[in-house]
Amino acid sequence: MAIFFSYVLLGLSLAAPIGPINAGQLDKGIKKGFWHAWIFGWGAILADAVYLFLVYYGVSRFLENSFMQTFLWLFGFFVLTYTGIESLFSAGKIEVNARNVKESHFSSFASGFIMALSNPLSILFWLGIYGSILANTTTKYDFHHILLYSSGILLGLLAWDTTMAIISSSFRRFLSKPILVGISVISGLSLIGIGIYFAIQAAKVLFT
Repeated sequence: MAIFFSYVLLGLSLAAPIGPINAGQLDKGIKKGFWHAWIFGWGAILADAVYLFLVYYGVSRFLENSFMQTFLWLFGFFVLTYTGIESLFSAGKIEVNARNVKESHFSSFASGFIMALSNPLSILFWLGIYGSILANTTTKYDFHHILLYSSGILLGLLAWDTTMAIISSSFRRFLSKPILVGISVISGLSLIGIGIYFAIQAAKVLFT
């Protein structure tokens, strides 16, 4: 069990760094409330599970060529920039009462899934971190243990997802509307900034 909990802790540490997923979930919780933020996180976790599956079956080699890397960086740039701009335009429309939310839970789930799936940093992160862990684990344990420890990573991600949903929805309850709008604007600008960083990385891969 000690080994299992070490993988749960690894999942927490992987999810904690500030990035587009945390910024998007914070924005979702402020605007829509706990359930939308939590389900957004579930979408991101599903995308992470897809990458775990792909790395396990050796798809990483397919992603190593420059064309695919450029495509991934540009796709991430498009998704994050679009989401950030949408966040800026909708910042002034935050409703204090969560009952006024019209967006479906599936839409929040899909947003989290697409944002995580299109994030090149997630792809490179899982290829590097999980790939190296997998290389070490397969030499010591069988498939069932690998499945158990991988689920521990996902459990850590879920714990962080729940924490972020609680924090973001709490902001919604206790902060005034102008402050909520300001936080939403900062989240949107952060997403756009990360999107621009992705575009720069695409240019570096393309022209080097």
